[in-house]
Amino acid sequence: MATTAPLLVEKVKLAKAPLEMHYLGDRVLRQPAKRISRIDDSLRELITQMLQTMYTQDGIGLAAPQVGLNKQLLVVDCAYDEPDVPPLVLINPKIVSSSREISVGQEGCLSIPNVFLDVKRPAMVEVSYKDEYGRPQKRKFEGLPARVIQHEMDHLNGVMFVDRVESDLELTEALTQEGFAVKHVRSVKKAK
Repeated sequence: MATTAPLLVEKVKLAKAPLEMHYLGDRVLRQPAKRISRIDDSLRELITQMLQTMYTQDGIGLAAPQVGLNKQLLVVDCAYDEPDVPPLVLINPKIVSSSREISVGQEGCLSIPNVFLDVKRPAMVEVSYKDEYGRPQKRKFEGLPARVIQHEMDHLNGVMFVDRVESDLELTEALTQEGFAVKHVRSVKKAK
């Protein structure tokens, strides 16, 4: 019988990330990701590489489209400085419910380095997903984990956090300062 212990990945920066990051403006970041039908050792190897890439880039979340893969897969680790706390692996994640309470928090993204802006999101989400061994899971997340999971799940739908920023002025200034083109933003702001 296959082992079902959490994947053990050392939480360290490598000299070179095993997977190549993609950045705002790259078409792969705007395509809807495909569901994963087979969870096997090759997928677990990809998950390991995604975690290593995330740690090497100083991230706390990474979605497969960010490394050029059109798969509904994300990894999250809000306890990156705690070696004994395993990261979260979410395969085919789906938000089952979310709180009416809205939280505003600053977000950044490995695909838009050095840009940090406020985004409104539900304070709590309940998510169903499969873990790295294909076991169905359903959990509620609040605070930073809820924000990170929603941010990464947006990537699976071709949405980036800058698409949710409400202040056009702050958005334009931050992107321009870091050399990103505002034309690559696809606003998904809700009508007031």
